[in-house]
Amino acid sequence: MTSTPGTDPGTPPSGRGRQIRRAGTAAVAALLLTAAIPTGAAVGADAGTPKTATGPQGQKLTVSATTGLDPDGQKVRVTGEGYGLTTGIYVALCKDNGDNRVPSPCLGGADMSGGSKTSQWIVPPGDPYEGDLARAFGPGGAFDVEIEITEKGDGLDCAEVSCSVVTRADHRAAGNRTQDVRIPVAFAGQEPGEPGGGGVDVPAGTVSYQAAADFTSAGRALDLLLHPDSKKLYVGADNLPDTADVDERGLHVLNPEDGTSEGWISRAPGSTGALRASAAARISGPLPGDGVVYTYPLRGVGSARPGDEAASGVWLAGSTITDIAPGTTPGTVLVAQGATLSETDRATGTATRTLTLPGGTQFAADPERGTLWYTDFAAGKLHRVDLASFAVTGSFDLPGAAGIAGFTETDPATGAVWVGVGRSVLVFDAAGKLLKTLVGKDLARDAAFDTATGRAHVVWQDGGDLSDAANDNNGTLTVYGSEDFAVAAKDLSLPGNHSQAGAASLAVEPGGATVFVTSPAEGKITKLVRQTSPLVTRAPADRTAQDGEEVSLTAEAEGTPEPTVRWQVSTDGAQTWKDVEGATGPALTFTARTAQDGYRYRAEFRNAVGTTRTAAVTLTVTAATGGGDTGGDTDGDGDTSNGTGSTGGDGSTGGDSGTQSAGGSTGAAGGSTGTAGNAGSTVGGGVGGGTGTATTSGGGSLAATGATVMSATLAAAALVGAGVLIHRRARRRTEGAL
Repeated sequence: MTSTPGTDPGTPPSGRGRQIRRAGTAAVAALLLTAAIPTGAAVGADAGTPKTATGPQGQKLTVSATTGLDPDGQKVRVTGEGYGLTTGIYVALCKDNGDNRVPSPCLGGADMSGGSKTSQWIVPPGDPYEGDLARAFGPGGAFDVEIEITEKGDGLDCAEVSCSVVTRADHRAAGNRTQDVRIPVAFAGQEPGEPGGGGVDVPAGTVSYQAAADFTSAGRALDLLLHPDSKKLYVGADNLPDTADVDERGLHVLNPEDGTSEGWISRAPGSTGALRASAAARISGPLPGDGVVYTYPLRGVGSARPGDEAASGVWLAGSTITDIAPGTTPGTVLVAQGATLSETDRATGTATRTLTLPGGTQFAADPERGTLWYTDFAAGKLHRVDLASFAVTGSFDLPGAAGIAGFTETDPATGAVWVGVGRSVLVFDAAGKLLKTLVGKDLARDAAFDTATGRAHVVWQDGGDLSDAANDNNGTLTVYGSEDFAVAAKDLSLPGNHSQAGAASLAVEPGGATVFVTSPAEGKITKLVRQTSPLVTRAPADRTAQDGEEVSLTAEAEGTPEPTVRWQVSTDGAQTWKDVEGATGPALTFTARTAQDGYRYRAEFRNAVGTTRTAAVTLTVTAATGGGDTGGDTDGDGDTSNGTGSTGGDGSTGGDSGTQSAGGSTGAAGGSTGTAGNAGSTVGGGVGGGTGTATTSGGGSLAATGATVMSATLAAAALVGAGVLIHRRARRRTEGAL
């Protein structure tokens, strides 16, 4: 039994009214809340307040400030109790990788020098490192330290990843997860735990692509274009023998949803002007509204729209066309015929400008910057051509250009040029500086960019020669960030996509939700759809509630396909989890009971890509004020906001039923005697005389936090900090979530 300061156990309070006692309690609570929070005290999770978490072995960890932290540096007080006295721990700010995963990297790393301000090393008393290098736990496995944390540093960037102040086992027991206790923190402009939770099988928000359909009606596909206006998929194709009853050469127009044919232009004018069956080798670009411009062997430049019986076209003089792109004016095209670059009128076939380079076969135009990049794989050179002057303004080395020629493409967003050479992709900036070399296991054959997402899609094609141990007949699709070159999606295997029958090509829908990739050897176009594993967009927070109060936890996540959700509960400090029956919606609502004090809850989101869980939150349940559900304050003489019993101790008295009196010698709110199991109070005393004692019952407010009541001052701080001084009891929906 613990008495009110300044009195002996059992001594009644002075005969002041409830208003004075309420004001006094509030003042003391306010004073304590502006000071340091005692170790183990239960606190709310509101912005700017301390926060407490419970560890797998009952450890209590408290951080003095968790939101709105100064990105440039802020000191926080970290206290703990109940830690084992056999294992040392580090206290630090770390990337929060979720349950049962080591928190890492950490600000300050693993401090083994004793001189770090950003992390602390705590060891059992008598440990060899106690002293200058580490400090020892206090009684009961307690500690009280200060660390200085910043938003970025030592490989950690809390603006990009979820961060928490944590305890974890020191380097001598690095695989021990029993000391992991995590409290999410947020710097100014962030929310705690953003984006929330962690992936189980893949990281949260992991992007991947899945094959959704194969289109096989367009022969041996050589090139692709998604028309920006009509949204139709144009396919330049050659014939693939023995796969159809007709010659499949020509320009095919497909519905991108299901691959059904919406047009097929199989003929184009040859060298004499006579129409003939012609493959569509490379698509130059779209015509306004619908249709495309393309090349056909050997020197034809044609244009066609859906419904045309044949292409309109001209036959150029000179050598075979090796590349084509839109010209600088609406009626022209840029044409490469080996090392000769010309701008040609599409109606007449007349070259209006011509430039001969030292060598080369293909190019990529960047009309936004008035630049064209000409690739000479044989000589290992990349030439930059100014489109205004039609002159070479720079030449740059292509490392490793002796490999198989792949592609040359420009990123319209950044102006960078991507060159596929052998099993590498070389990325140069707009000034010709080599920025990055991306290495794959297959041959780099094509790239397509999506400016909406800042992603570069690269198709790698297997060599197809199975006598080479490096080949397996399977290609790969890789997605990169176009500025940081980091892999932005899981690599997708493309079974059977090899280069023996021609190079693969790509088309990307704006926004990147759909990608089309050709496999010439198989005579198909594969439609790929983007999928994203669940990413938590709204996570629950720790809750404090009175016994009988309605509690609602909410979580939301985004993903493709739409993720499903189920709520889970742990009754043993996150060691084991089980599903809450019927809890498959974004909100989990139930009636809190004292038996649930310390329970932890989380939402688990699933879709075909992966599983993501929110960070576990803790429910703290305190005893109901006002003496319980029955036997309340008769005639208004008992102070129901403090809820008292005439005697206390372990919750065995001062409970839900009992004798009440209005101003009598033993008047108390909640009954003079009675059994209530877990319903003892924390602040005793009746009004108008009688006896009243503060109790430390098993179900009392402070007992729910694991703290021993030492004074009314500490009790008031715990009550106010937990948000339980005054609560309106909400309508009940269930009898508790387990």
